[in-house]
Amino acid sequence: MCGIAGIYGLEGLNDPGSLVRRMTDAMAHRGPDADGVYVGGNVALGHRRLSIIDLSHSADQPFRSPDGRHTIIFNGEIYNYRALRSELEGMGHWTFRTSSDTEVLLAAYLIWGAACLDRLEGMFAFAVLNEAEQELFIARDRLGIKPLYYHQSGGHVVFASEVRSLLATGLVPRLVDPDGLVDHLRYQTVHAPATLVKDVYMLRPGHWMRISDQEVAIQQWWGLSSNVQMETGDLPLEEVHKGIRERLRRAVEKRLISDVPFGAFLSGGIDSSAIVGLMAEVSNAPVHTFSVVFDEEEFSEERFAAIVAKRFRTEHTTLRLRGKDLLDSLGDVLSSMDHPSGDGVNTWMVSRATKQAGITVALSGLGSDEIFAGYPVFTRSKDLFDRRWLAQFPRWMRRYALAALVRIKPSFARSNWPQVLLMESMSADDTYPLSRLLANDQVLQGLLSRPRFPKNSVREAMHRMIRSEQGHRLPFFSQVSLGELDTYLANVLLRDTDQMSMAHALEVRVPFLDHDLVEFVLGVNDRFKYPHTPKQLLTAALGDLLPREIIDRPKMGFVLPWPQWMRSELRTFCGERMHRLGQRQAFKPGAVDAFWNAFIQKDPRANWFRIWSMVVLEDWMERHGMDIAE
Repeated sequence: MCGIAGIYGLEGLNDPGSLVRRMTDAMAHRGPDADGVYVGGNVALGHRRLSIIDLSHSADQPFRSPDGRHTIIFNGEIYNYRALRSELEGMGHWTFRTSSDTEVLLAAYLIWGAACLDRLEGMFAFAVLNEAEQELFIARDRLGIKPLYYHQSGGHVVFASEVRSLLATGLVPRLVDPDGLVDHLRYQTVHAPATLVKDVYMLRPGHWMRISDQEVAIQQWWGLSSNVQMETGDLPLEEVHKGIRERLRRAVEKRLISDVPFGAFLSGGIDSSAIVGLMAEVSNAPVHTFSVVFDEEEFSEERFAAIVAKRFRTEHTTLRLRGKDLLDSLGDVLSSMDHPSGDGVNTWMVSRATKQAGITVALSGLGSDEIFAGYPVFTRSKDLFDRRWLAQFPRWMRRYALAALVRIKPSFARSNWPQVLLMESMSADDTYPLSRLLANDQVLQGLLSRPRFPKNSVREAMHRMIRSEQGHRLPFFSQVSLGELDTYLANVLLRDTDQMSMAHALEVRVPFLDHDLVEFVLGVNDRFKYPHTPKQLLTAALGDLLPREIIDRPKMGFVLPWPQWMRSELRTFCGERMHRLGQRQAFKPGAVDAFWNAFIQKDPRANWFRIWSMVVLEDWMERHGMDIAE
């Protein structure tokens, strides 16, 4: 796990090597073990290294081929690098100088070209320079676990693992994109390929980019909906269970490859408990586990984490988090936020405790809810789909009924139900974009001074995956999973996990996002996946691995007690930032202050999540000297 940065097109740049050094210095936290810069022809590359595999300096980056014609910078891990190395050695094309996965990746690219991507099992963002051709090839992993941002202007293409690296060049205007602002207010994030920064983009998951003097070409090399193993839908339930258990066990085992100490996040829920249980099965040493716990019992999962730790005899560490503790650390937490998000603080806290215990690699249960229908959005979406008969009524009749409802209850107009009642259908691609919506356009109309409403990015993503690709063939719950994986997971949870764990130079691996497991589970018939009990398909596949107390417990989610803290310990902090956000020209005078006051008065329309997302937005803009573009 590392940080990469580079510039293509050095004309007019004074000392490009130093410029790339500024980029890598801006993300030094990602790689405290080594750093390097290489300038070749029209390209400059930089790297910060967190040593995980082959700790020797011979594996430092930028890493050059033996003939000096190619140079690679790489962020991530290739879990099947040993098998690939054996295959490459058998072909006789390469004599390896290191035991690193970096060298295997470079050799694989030089022998198979872009087709090597199909052979890779892992998480990655990497760039390979062909110095003779002055061509740069950049690629990102299938599900977007590792980030890659870029900006193009004035004959330069700059790219990096973090937005702050791009800003450090001085080549990127410090302006918030107005459409990105709306996306952030709608969904607490901005969806790839866009970012909150004007003219800064994210290479989408499963895509590669080729840069030369002639063009910048971007192409998809893997798509989620088109790679689902549809034959899974014809399997009997016993075979489905067996397939899930075997794939998840292999996914965990592969992710234990490391030359440094590893552990696991343990909340006490089904997902993290499953990962810990399988780690205990395949590991010869006790598993190190880490939990965040709270004094507020309605939020704390301490008892359940202790049950799992005892069951699998882990070396368990708990971090008790109180409002004052968060306030004391909040400056450091928010300064770690490379791209603003309403989530991720809990990941920062547990990552700090894990790193302080001497752990460099941690496994997480992230991704399970998205593929095993663990969130309420799955049942909500199914309930709406079962009411698709509503769409058979003429639109004018539904408008009349809606107007009557608003007269009876005016607050109904500010909810998402008016949009639901006027939909063309109740299919997943129409209903899902509402499921993660924090603020609809009527709410934004009351906040923004000159509201402009770009196309809904989540709706565009769902239409692309379900209407334009192969998603229409999938079971209904798998269609909802497409939305979860491509939007909420990729643009909130994975981004937060990366930036908050790497703030402590901690690598987080996510077995549930093993692409073979994901492709298998998304083909499973809905009747096996319907959540009569929490993630019943997963728990049944695991057999007797987990204690019944963990399987039968109510779902809590890994959530901090924000509403209480924001009205007490964090009240001044949040109130000040809400006030300053409201003074920006993009917002109506007094609108943001009124929204904050409504939250303090416990008005249910002023959801704490909306408020916190706006607090983080203002804090991030102040830290990075950002203005909102007109």
